[in-house]
Amino acid sequence: MSSSASAAPASPSEIAASLAKAGVHDHHPALQHHFDTLAQQKESATLGMWMFLVTEVLFFGGLFATYVIYRLRFPGVFAEASHKLNVIAGGFNTAVLICSSLTMALAIRSAQVDRRKAIVFWLILTVFLGSTFLGVKAYEYHHKYVEHLWPFTGDFDRGEFTPGHGRAAQIFFSLYFVMTGIHALHMVIGIGLLIWLMFPSWRGRFDSTYHNPLEMTGLYWHFVDIVWIFLFPLLYLLGAHAR
Repeated sequence: MSSSASAAPASPSEIAASLAKAGVHDHHPALQHHFDTLAQQKESATLGMWMFLVTEVLFFGGLFATYVIYRLRFPGVFAEASHKLNVIAGGFNTAVLICSSLTMALAIRSAQVDRRKAIVFWLILTVFLGSTFLGVKAYEYHHKYVEHLWPFTGDFDRGEFTPGHGRAAQIFFSLYFVMTGIHALHMVIGIGLLIWLMFPSWRGRFDSTYHNPLEMTGLYWHFVDIVWIFLFPLLYLLGAHAR
């Protein structure tokens, strides 16, 4: 009996080690040349996305800090101005975004279980919900413009507010439009990313072995939703106690 025939078969770990030593790594089509494995590539992408989200937290944190400073300075006026916002529309949009987070999670789950058509379906539904949010927000903006509550051209001293409160009310609506407007811009970017992901999803690029773009976009989408969860009570529910 030859020595090769009597040798014990190599274990999977030994095979993997020998392949790595020989420079043979994961050859998945989505694997970039500067990574050894898909797991390493995913870890790097996740770290990069979280670093980006940290910068977003700092950015929105500055806006929230500005809001808090003026809120403490003009508590009564901010509560009065908050009454001018449509709580029903804001609450509806909150429910819409919560549902969109669910559909985004289901899209990622569909990739994890190799359901190509389901990925596209949930992405389309997420885009629909995001577009619904933007449509409601556009309606609110138009309504505020008609009511002359547009902070750049509105007359806040014409009798809508308690005499002497017009200037502070203008600050409230300036913050309202800036904070919700920047949030809406993030929504537009997110919708664009989701539409872009539909095409490779339909072609079967994402499956249980590789779906990094879906997961990273999902993190971004959930972050934008969480920002709105903070914006809604700060802006819309502020004056509820004063009714």
